[in-house]
Amino acid sequence: MCGICGIYNYGSGVHVTREDLKAMNDLLVHRGPDDEGYYTRETAGLAMRRLSIIDLSTGNQPISNEDGSVWLVFNGEIYNFQDLRAELLIKGHKFVTKSDTETIVHLYEEYGTEFPRHLRGMFAIAIWDIRRKRLVLARDRLGKKPLFYALTPYGLTFASELRALLAARDIPRELNPAAIDAFLTLQYIPSPLSVFKGVNKLEPASVLVFEDGRARTEKYWDLPLGEKKLDDVPLPELKERLSFELSEAVRIRLVSDVPLGAFLSGGIDSSIVTALMARHSDKPVKTFSIGFKEEKFSELGYARQVARMYGTKHTEFTVEAKMADELERLARNYGEPYADPSALPSYFVSRETRRDVTVALNGDGGDEAFGGYLRYAAMKTEALVSGAPAWLKSAALRGIRDLPKAAPFGFFWRLEKFLKLSLMGGLAEKYLSAMSFFSPGDLDGLYSNEFISLLGPQKNYAGRYLAKTFEATAGEDLLNRLAYCDLHTYLPEGLMTKMDIASMANSLETRSPFLDHKVLEFAFRLPGNLKLKGLGGTKWLLKETFRNMLPPEIYGRGKMGFGVPLGQWFRGELKEYWAAACLSKKALGRGYFKSEGLYRLWDEHQGGKRDHGYKLWALLMLELWHRQYADDFKL
Repeated sequence: MCGICGIYNYGSGVHVTREDLKAMNDLLVHRGPDDEGYYTRETAGLAMRRLSIIDLSTGNQPISNEDGSVWLVFNGEIYNFQDLRAELLIKGHKFVTKSDTETIVHLYEEYGTEFPRHLRGMFAIAIWDIRRKRLVLARDRLGKKPLFYALTPYGLTFASELRALLAARDIPRELNPAAIDAFLTLQYIPSPLSVFKGVNKLEPASVLVFEDGRARTEKYWDLPLGEKKLDDVPLPELKERLSFELSEAVRIRLVSDVPLGAFLSGGIDSSIVTALMARHSDKPVKTFSIGFKEEKFSELGYARQVARMYGTKHTEFTVEAKMADELERLARNYGEPYADPSALPSYFVSRETRRDVTVALNGDGGDEAFGGYLRYAAMKTEALVSGAPAWLKSAALRGIRDLPKAAPFGFFWRLEKFLKLSLMGGLAEKYLSAMSFFSPGDLDGLYSNEFISLLGPQKNYAGRYLAKTFEATAGEDLLNRLAYCDLHTYLPEGLMTKMDIASMANSLETRSPFLDHKVLEFAFRLPGNLKLKGLGGTKWLLKETFRNMLPPEIYGRGKMGFGVPLGQWFRGELKEYWAAACLSKKALGRGYFKSEGLYRLWDEHQGGKRDHGYKLWALLMLELWHRQYADDFKL
């Protein structure tokens, strides 16, 4: 695992120096504290920071082919590199290291820009092809590893993280209003957008080729849309296939020359990963769990049951609000506004886990692949009752709208969400309502007239972004349409961003067996009724397949998620902190919001009329980001 960066000054004649690269590379040291490397030749240069995982002695970068005509830097892990290496040796390629990195160089020689199709793993890759005067960037299928880039007056500059990219010269810093609007709706900024105009994220499953002064981007992978489902395959055979695919995905992720463990939340997915790791390991698995002193937000008891069942070497940590002193560090780490509050416990569990291991497996992706989210059940139910009269649903919504809602995800909170869904039109609009904490209507009441004017036709970027994603899914069943959207939006842009930054800020590599593309391709060919049985049987096939490997309490429990007690924190330990940050003269002077809108949210929350914890968190993250990256900004 590494941090990478580079520059290609096409056509300008401006040479790239080591100092140019070092300015960026020094800001990636947390991603690779073990080593650094540089390559420069005239107008092109590559650099990296290395976290050594495989081939500790000879896996340094940048690395080249035999004659030095192709150079590469790479962030990630390739799990099938040994098989690829064997195939390339037969074709006559010569290797001087045992690293997965060198395999990619020769794969590019053999297949050109089609090389990512052959990779099984997580990666962000940059290749400088001297003969063709071509820079090639590639990102893995699910966006596990990030890659930012900008077209500059000189050419193209790229880096693993935005704050490193900003250290290069001529990187634009004009704020992107559409990105801010999307952030407040989705809690993340979706690629290819970034918070700055002119700076882009390379989209997942994409290759960018920059040559002759022009950049072109192509997709190299997608889920198998339109293929026949496996609905005529006997259930025992499906269970056997699922067991094999996931077990193999875990097995190949155990290759490491450094200590390795697992995040164990006590949920279905991380419990299955832990069980499969124990099956493939000849010594106790090291597991790590985090919880809160507020019991209803903690899953530590469930994690202990799995740890006992498999005899793991188990370690627990507890997050308290006083640990939130590091909020400014959290905002700085992400480089652009990011508001999933589970970033906080993810950061802490990564920090503590790194004390014992360098690599940790997790259960990310199980919900998307196998139908685990409660919103899937809600939208399936809504589809069944959509024929109820609109007047009846509207009356019910009016009746509960002003009831106190003590906590997000409580009964009345969910009922209000459900009724709103039932009154909406298209699937994208319903999905957006289910996913967002600030609805477009909420933002209309919060935005200043100046910001609405600045947004212009870019307003509600998130709605158009989701609608475009759903357009590709026509003909799929409801569950697979929802999963497809999650796997192209929320998972890569939200969850993968969170996990990459939280872990790499602590020099920890995380691996996600459920997000192996072979597992996902199999899961997407399953009919939706095997994932969500009836109206409440989430992850049915997954649970049935691994029933005998889980404690009964784990098998039968519902989804909890990585909840954070924000509502309590903003009425307690973080009350003064939020008000001092978000109601300050500087914050109000930025011009995004009507001050009366902010005060209304704050007063409703403090008075207990509604729980706005998640909205308040998003506003806080935006302000803390501004203080570190754009403190002088105002409309």
